Amino acid sequence: MQQHAIIQRRIDELREQGLFRSLKTVSGSGPLVELAGRQVLLLCSNNYLGLAEHPRLKQASARAAGSFGASSGASRLVSGSMLLHEELETEVADWKGSETALVFNSGYAANTGVIAALAGRGDIIFSDRLNHASIIDGALLSGARLVRYPHNDVLALDRLMTEHGGNGLRLIVTDGVFSMDGDLAPLGKLVDCARRHDALLMVDDAHGGGVLGEQGRGTADLLGVAGDVDIRMGTFGKALGSFGAYVATSRLLRDYLINRARSFVFSTSLPPAVTAASLEAVRLVRSAEGEQLRAGLAENGSLFRGLLREQRFVIPDVPTPIIPIQVGDPLTTMEFSRRLLERDILLQGIRPPTVPPGTSRLRCTIMALHKPEQLQRAATEIGAIGRELGVV
Repeated sequence: MQQHAIIQRRIDELREQGLFRSLKTVSGSGPLVELAGRQVLLLCSNNYLGLAEHPRLKQASARAAGSFGASSGASRLVSGSMLLHEELETEVADWKGSETALVFNSGYAANTGVIAALAGRGDIIFSDRLNHASIIDGALLSGARLVRYPHNDVLALDRLMTEHGGNGLRLIVTDGVFSMDGDLAPLGKLVDCARRHDALLMVDDAHGGGVLGEQGRGTADLLGVAGDVDIRMGTFGKALGSFGAYVATSRLLRDYLINRARSFVFSTSLPPAVTAASLEAVRLVRSAEGEQLRAGLAENGSLFRGLLREQRFVIPDVPTPIIPIQVGDPLTTMEFSRRLLERDILLQGIRPPTVPPGTSRLRCTIMALHKPEQLQRAATEIGAIGRELGVV
């Protein structure tokens, strides 16, 4: 068929540009995983605290499946709202210090659902240029006017908000921790800007929850503005080692989202096993063990940054487990990743459209469970290959 030929040409173009993607099947989610029959060091997982294989989460999941079955059977507004969902939302609200919380099926579902529910025709969304794709997709789905401001440039945002007036809803949306660079949003300044322009502020803290702040409450807590952010979105699928997402917000906004967020209204709710694991994960990150894991994660992140700098890489100094190694060209990036895998290190290359053209990179993510000798070996191999490819 001619249509198949069109698709094949598009795939061929992706290959030529170094942008073709394929799947790698691994067993496990800890520092060491099995890939194609051999053990490799995993340096690209968001399982920051190592909770995905924690006994407490596995036991909670198994108990819930045994007691409540494998599925909720419906959306929350039909018959799928279970006691476990309410317990999880109560725990999240207490953890985040918010009036209430609402659980979604994924971070993508939360961002697209919340943004498209809040904003529509006649409204304006102001979005950081490096925000996650799910934020951009939510804005496009909403039908509202989308204004993108330069990365972390609050002065530019302020000017744009003055230029783009109107009587509709005004929403500022930003990542808390930017997933490809690991840097933080200037939330204090964004709070001030939102107040000046009578706007709502939404923070996607998928990569800050469980990692930053007191009890791992996230970026807004770390920066002292948790009570000033209208909507704090976070996920259970990264540092918390489970699956799903939440928004911590006011009762007013929660009631509105229950009625208007399409990804919430029209999705079967999270199954009991997943919900119970997420509930146990929140309790764990709030505990003394969670504090120890965060301390170990911070120590490992600092160690690996130092080791990479010794290998002559330019590494940003940020308090997150995300460490980008800039390469530039997508073909070189993927060759870098391939050579690392030959040396039993799984570190994926990140290319457009995930990052802007010319900024392809290796995105290292550190776990609390990585051992110093593993990080030392990885840094040495990365340095050697970087010199072979002329990246360093």
